[in-house]
Amino acid sequence: MIKRLRGEALFVVAATVFLPLAVISHFAWSGTATFVLCSVAILPLARFMGSATETISHRLGSGLGGLMNATFGNAAELILAISALRAGKLQIVKASITGAIIGNLLLILGLSMLVGGLRREKQNFNKTAALAGISLMYLALVAIAIPDFFALSVGPSSAAKIVQPLSIGIAVVMLVVYGASLLFTIRTHAHLYTDDHAVAEEGHGSVRKAVVILLVATVATAVVAEFLVHAIEDANKSFGLSETFIGLVVIATVGNAAEHSTAVMMAAKDRMNLSFTIAIESSKQIALFVAPVLVLLGAAIGQPMTLEFTHLEVIAIGVSVGAVTLTAQDGRSDWLDGLMLLAVYAILGVTFYFVP
Repeated sequence: MIKRLRGEALFVVAATVFLPLAVISHFAWSGTATFVLCSVAILPLARFMGSATETISHRLGSGLGGLMNATFGNAAELILAISALRAGKLQIVKASITGAIIGNLLLILGLSMLVGGLRREKQNFNKTAALAGISLMYLALVAIAIPDFFALSVGPSSAAKIVQPLSIGIAVVMLVVYGASLLFTIRTHAHLYTDDHAVAEEGHGSVRKAVVILLVATVATAVVAEFLVHAIEDANKSFGLSETFIGLVVIATVGNAAEHSTAVMMAAKDRMNLSFTIAIESSKQIALFVAPVLVLLGAAIGQPMTLEFTHLEVIAIGVSVGAVTLTAQDGRSDWLDGLMLLAVYAILGVTFYFVP
């Protein structure tokens, strides 16, 4: 309990220091300094979101608790993407979507399995619920791969006229399926997401206080994320990184920091079912909700956002879905499974680093 309070105090101090500096930097210094300060400022905010979500999930259970965590965690990601979309940075938008998907499937789950399995021989989770979520990620893979393959088959000139309306049609289908998946998770098959370890623990605050903290941290994260987007170009020049790498690794990791912290915390407490739900629900929301919403929004504001991703991005998502499917087959995980997922993420990260 004392260690937990000390840890929370450190995050409060970090937020008190870096959040004002990030805001001041946006208006006074701008550029690379703003990018760095905003990236650091989001981390303690993510910790607050994770702690608040942990408290609420004790009351809601794994299904609704994991869904809620994914929703609030993706709020920053959505706002980041909308800001970049309005600025016409479509490459960064698509890279951040790809990065969020593979980050949730590989980095979050990998860290969770590794940390949770270090002191245990194995951890259990509901295989049926996990594979149901992964099957929807396969649908997302199909939705992203088809526009790319279509463009290859008809050629650049024909694809330029058809890919956007094709993407709009696919986006509508994705949103309908996402709505149906919420019904599956929360209502018709909620029993699959029951967490046997979701018992009351000492030190957890009230749900009302946790909700307030969660809302305040989400708003603050959204503001900092907006400032971060405006500093991307200067950071790109200073660090010598491509827009693809910044969007796929840096923006996606910062935008999903809340899920990172919460999922790992839950796995360390042997609540792997909740960790798995957080990672899969977050990936599902990015792929089946955030991406199609951005396509429809882009059409509305005159920014032709499509679901035509690069060949490498499609392959990366496919590899990620395949790797997670392998680890979910038996409903058990251990530290070696986590290390394997992290290794796949590292390989993809190194590969995208060399993308011009």
